[in-house]
Amino acid sequence: MRAEGQAHIDRIDAALALVRKFLDWDRALRRLDELNARVEDPKLWDSPKEAEAVMKERRRLEAAIGTVKDISAQKADAIEFVELGEMEGDEATIQEGLDALASLADRADADKVQALLAGEVDGNDTYIEIHAGAGGTESQDWAEMLFRMYTRWAEKRGFKVETIEYQAGEQAGIKSATILVKGENAYGYAKTESGVHRLVRISPYDSSARRHTSFSSVWVFPVIDDNFSIDINPADLKIDTYRASGAGGQHVNTTDSAVRITHVPSGIIVASQQDRSQHKNREICMGMLKSRLYEEEMRKREEAASAEHSAKSLCGTLGQERHWLGPPDPFLRSPALSDGQGPAHRGDQPDPVRRA
Repeated sequence: MRAEGQAHIDRIDAALALVRKFLDWDRALRRLDELNARVEDPKLWDSPKEAEAVMKERRRLEAAIGTVKDISAQKADAIEFVELGEMEGDEATIQEGLDALASLADRADADKVQALLAGEVDGNDTYIEIHAGAGGTESQDWAEMLFRMYTRWAEKRGFKVETIEYQAGEQAGIKSATILVKGENAYGYAKTESGVHRLVRISPYDSSARRHTSFSSVWVFPVIDDNFSIDINPADLKIDTYRASGAGGQHVNTTDSAVRITHVPSGIIVASQQDRSQHKNREICMGMLKSRLYEEEMRKREEAASAEHSAKSLCGTLGQERHWLGPPDPFLRSPALSDGQGPAHRGDQPDPVRRA
């Protein structure tokens, strides 16, 4: 086997080994057999919620196990194809087999990520909340760049994106924005983006072309369904209404349809101006507040569990700082872009899981 082909095989084997280890392969096979037996039991369907949970777990295990078996079988076929070409001295056959292994290695890496997104809420939709930091127009422009990047990243993956709240800056950019990303494993893919994002670039707003540093914060939290019970005392809520900003017609800008809810004990603030109806915006805010409270509780539990590891800061995700370099530094420029602008300008956000 040529070195190129062996490198592809090693990538495939590493990805499959990680998935097998994560699933606890033998236990996963036994568990799938148990779930298949439960699905055949008519009594299961007497409880719709239990049946839904069983089917969800069954689908996840079936997909992960089926992927490992399918990739293993295709790898064996491709190796056999390459060896056959080498025996016959057929370069075209060898190249076809190597191309198949390369494609299979890319698929194994992608499917590995899918299999690892097995957290309790990794499969849920997600909110992405962006806030400009100190720095005025510079930070607000950076916040809008992040808004565009996450929106286009989600659309590129086939997710549905809804803008829940959008507060424009005075001169350029945004003060804050919240988007709802709907799609399979949306939260699992985006959750590592929580934290402070720092951009260093030559400012387009500085006539002296000096280098500026801008900060924006990003918070990612899952959409919580009715399976999670979160009690909120109405007395703990401060509810404000105001006129929505931005486009949307006369009705949006002339009535107090936008809603902002502050959870006094935690200090969490959520807002929505997505709908023309104040009642609908209030409902959206309550859903966001439940998600934020759930995420906050999970963060506290993780902090307590990792308190002994002093190297970790806020569980390694919520306190992390992401660094971005803009022009003239080349590190964020894409060679595929003829205009010389980096992903931050064009919205070509790298895959968060791969970049993390």
